[in-house]
Amino acid sequence: MEVLTRDPVLAPLIADHGPLTIEPADDLFERLISSIVSQQLSTASASAIHDRLAGRFELTPAALLSADPDQLLNCGLSGQKVEYIQNVARAFETNEYSRSFFEEHSNGAVIDELTAITGVGVWTAKMMLVSLRCIDKNYIH
Repeated sequence: MEVLTRDPVLAPLIADHGPLTIEPADDLFERLISSIVSQQLSTASASAIHDRLAGRFELTPAALLSADPDQLLNCGLSGQKVEYIQNVARAFETNEYSRSFFEEHSNGAVIDELTAITGVGVWTAKMMLVSLRCIDKNYIH
């Protein structure tokens, strides 16, 4: 954090607002699902869809893979997002992804693993790195 306080752009922001803290995701799968739900939507719309999804389904790979796609659509998801969410669920189930799995890999390897899932782009994979790396080590490579 000290290096940021020396940055000419960030230093005044930190002085005015204090340091930024980021809470780790309790569940990486749910964080990734939330990221996909939120893509290209307003915060209010994404929140409403996420709340409906979480209210109707347990947000686990098994539950979302066994869900009827029409029920997922009824939560407000587009057909493409239903496909992406099920792709993520399949990848987490098949590869047994977990926080410890990703912590054992380099940043590049994590990005490669996640972007191999149709529906997860580089930006989303890098946001997952924030949750994985920034919390414990206070930096991102």
